[in-house]
Amino acid sequence: MKQPVSGLLARCLPLAVVALCFSQSAEAHVEKGEAIGFLTGLRHPISGLDHVLAMISVGLWGAQLGAPAVWVLPVAFPMVMALGAMMGLMGIPLPGTEYGIAASMILLGAVVLLEVKPPLWVAGCLVAFFAIFHGHAHGTELPPGQNGLLYSMGFVCATGLLHGVGISIGLVHRWTWGQMFLRLAGAFTASMGVFFVWKAFA
Repeated sequence: MKQPVSGLLARCLPLAVVALCFSQSAEAHVEKGEAIGFLTGLRHPISGLDHVLAMISVGLWGAQLGAPAVWVLPVAFPMVMALGAMMGLMGIPLPGTEYGIAASMILLGAVVLLEVKPPLWVAGCLVAFFAIFHGHAHGTELPPGQNGLLYSMGFVCATGLLHGVGISIGLVHRWTWGQMFLRLAGAFTASMGVFFVWKAFA
């Protein structure tokens, strides 16, 4: 026996309402940044010259030092940076973040310029120390309403890519002209760090 159309609509209406509620909930979830949080984080490190130069310098220095530093430093930086980002997301203050980032540019640029070759643990500690400041800056700049986890994953991935760019450029170190080029790049990064220090004080 066929059901009347009105009876069929009456049975389907609750299901339609439930489906509509779920679709609205999913749409609101996207609006809160679930879908764009990762992309925002991916773009964040490349939006500031200070971050870009410091992270590329890590790759350059690793290329100068050779194995195993060439992969230890680019791994250590994002890992410790994530810790700094967690501090920023939790609202834990870190005094002098801007100065720490500028100092990272000066010192990382200087070690590339002078082609400093310390023990691996010293290089790792130096990179990790500055990673905290970069991570904290990223964490405190999380856009309102966006997912912190996806945002963090995004800027960690972007950081790794920037390290990769530095390592790729650093491959020219095998040639004499390439060594000079890397030193000039280090000098540029250090000079920009001085500029950012001046800018922070201004």
